[in-house]
Order: sequence, then C-alpha cells, then structure tokens
Amino acid sequence: MNDNHDPSAEPVNQNRIRCPKCQHEQDGQIECEACGIIFAQYNRFLLKQKEQKEQEELLLFEQQGQQKSSGRPYQAAILVIATAAVTWYFSGWKPQHQTPSPVTVEQTNSATVPQRGSERQTSAPSPRPVHQDVETPAASPGAIEYARKATVSVETPWGQGSGFFVKENYIVTNKHVVELNQEELKKKRTKVETDLKMIELEKEKIGEMRQKMQELPEGPTRKQLAIIIQQHEEDLRKILPLVEQAEKRLKALMRTIHPEDIKIILADGSEQTANALMLSDKHDLALLSLYVNDQPFLKRPPQNSPIQQGDKVYTIGNPMGLRNTVTAGIFSGYRKREPDGTRFLQTDAPINPGNSGGPLIDERGYVCGINTMILQGTEGIGFAIPIETVYEEFQSSLY
Repeated sequence: MNDNHDPSAEPVNQNRIRCPKCQHEQDGQIECEACGIIFAQYNRFLLKQKEQKEQEELLLFEQQGQQKSSGRPYQAAILVIATAAVTWYFSGWKPQHQTPSPVTVEQTNSATVPQRGSERQTSAPSPRPVHQDVETPAASPGAIEYARKATVSVETPWGQGSGFFVKENYIVTNKHVVELNQEELKKKRTKVETDLKMIELEKEKIGEMRQKMQELPEGPTRKQLAIIIQQHEEDLRKILPLVEQAEKRLKALMRTIHPEDIKIILADGSEQTANALMLSDKHDLALLSLYVNDQPFLKRPPQNSPIQQGDKVYTIGNPMGLRNTVTAGIFSGYRKREPDGTRFLQTDAPINPGNSGGPLIDERGYVCGINTMILQGTEGIGFAIPIETVYEEFQSSLY
C-alpha cells in the first residue's frame, strides 16, 4: 500500500457542473439534484428574461426621442419583431391540448388536488402554449406522495392486491382481487380432491406393507420393509396437515365473499375491514366502502386535458407485498379487447403481482386508470382500465 498517495494527482471529473440557480455541484447535466430545476428549461428561461429586458430598453430608448434619423424607428421596429420571434422560438411554444398546472408540494400538504372541471367537453380543446415551470421538476414529488397516501393494500383469504380512494369513503380495486375467478377455484378444488385421494391410497399402501411384513420371517428383508414403512408414515405425517389446511381454505373460498373478509391496510399501516362491497357485472372492477376521516382521494383529469400517447405515468401499489411501491413508464396508447370492445390503457410501467387494483397516475397526480393485467410472456406491456369506466359502473355511489 502506497502511503505517499497524493490526492491532488487524482483525475478531476470534467463532467461536474454547477447549478446556475442554487450553485449545487453534481455530475448529472439534466436536472439539479438539490433544487430540482431542469437545466435546459432554466437556461431558456434566463435567455427569455434577457431578451425581454433588451426589448424594454430598446422601446424606452425610442420613446425618449433619441432616435433622430427617420429610418431608425423602422429599424427598431424590425429589431423588436425579430427579438419577439426569437423569444417565441426558444420558449418552446407549440399548439397542444390544454394542460392544467401540476399539483404542487404546497397543495398536497394541505390535502388538496386540482379540482375536476364542471363543464363537459363539447368540442376539441383549443390549443394553448405548453405550461412551463422552471421551478418544478418533470414530475411533482408532492403529486406522487399524495397519490401514495391515497393508495391502500387489499388482502383477502386467497391473496392480496391494491386499491385507492376514488372518493371520500370509497375505494376502487379489481374484482379479481376480492373475488376468486371460478376457473381458478375449480383448479384449486380439483387439486385438493386429488391430494385427499392420494392420502387415502397412501394409507392403504402402508396397511398392505404392514400386513406383508407380518408374514415375513425375522431377517434383513423384514427389517428393510419396516424401515420403508416408517419412512412412508413420516412423509404422510408431514403432508397431512398441509392438505387439511388447503381443504379449509377451499371451503372458505367456495362461500360468498363478505365485506368483513376483506382487510384494507392504509398508507400509514393501520388496518381496517370493508363496510360494503359492490362488484361490476361487465368489468374487472369492485368498489369498497370504508368510513375513515381525512383520507386523501384521487381525482380524474379535467375533461379538456386527456392523457396523450407518450405522456409519463406512474403505477402505485403493493407488488409481492412491498407496500407503497412506485414505478414509472409512459402511456403507450388505447387498446380494445375483442370481441366485447372493452377499452384499456396500455403502459410500459411495470405491473407486477400485487399491483392489481392500484392507480395509474399522470405527472400532475390525476388518476387515469386502474392497473389490471399484463400480457403474458412479454415485458413492458401492461393494461389499465380507464378511470371513466369506474364512474360509469358505480355512478350511483360516485356522483
């Protein structure tokens, strides 16, 4: 080991930059790790301020009468127009569907989210400049935290999933989370019945071996058979309790599910049981009622601001029992299932076992869909039921 190591001789990381706003030094060149600004947006913001200042100084200079030449006012006007055009270009203006401001940290701390528009859309939304906020990262941490607090874990006798508050005292989740599929139930019943038959056959086999052992004379063959019988009996003692437990679970599954059978675990870890349960006849949806105070709930996007293909989205849920897990991806597009024409949202945001029933939210914290399933044998192809379908199915409770 060299004790004469000179730290000054180490190579300097040439990629480190200093944030122009808070002076924080870091390696990344896209977003400040300290204050969260996007460097490219911030630089455009500074350039826009500089150009506006130069424009104001030029107009003031003209108003003071210091442009004596008759050709000077026209030159100044041309310069003003050119400056405005450059400012328009660098500010990133382009027509797009009207988009509301993101949910800020201050809003979510006061347990509020943007209100849903009361007017229904009757025509295509008029284009407007893209909202730019150089002080806010691409995704508001407050929006995600608010959505995380509105998400719950749903546990039943046969498994677990996720859900979220869609209104005060109402939780939406998938029907398959709270009601076992009949085909799956049939498979479980067949397995339990097969195991019980195998146990009875094993008991008969042990009885036959015991009878045969009694007929054998004393010697190695009889001793060997005794050892085999002992091993079979030990294996049977280990398997029998497991099959009995499976039989009890099967009986519980075969009876009608009741609200008190459903355990709901809130984001703070407290456990409750559902007060009521409603199931959709058409879709993989269920609505639970749970009367708790001051519980945040998620709202759908305003009708003049639908989710667009390529928009960033987030899934929140409890995959494999890992509660309050957040994953990110994009909205890949709308898909219809044949032959019934059921509409789904496709996303590459990971949807794992336990995520079913959790929310798919956008960057502003609005809920766009209910995470439902993945395409078997693929990666990055998941589907969510549109949030509008929830309001259509349970309109008597949610409106």
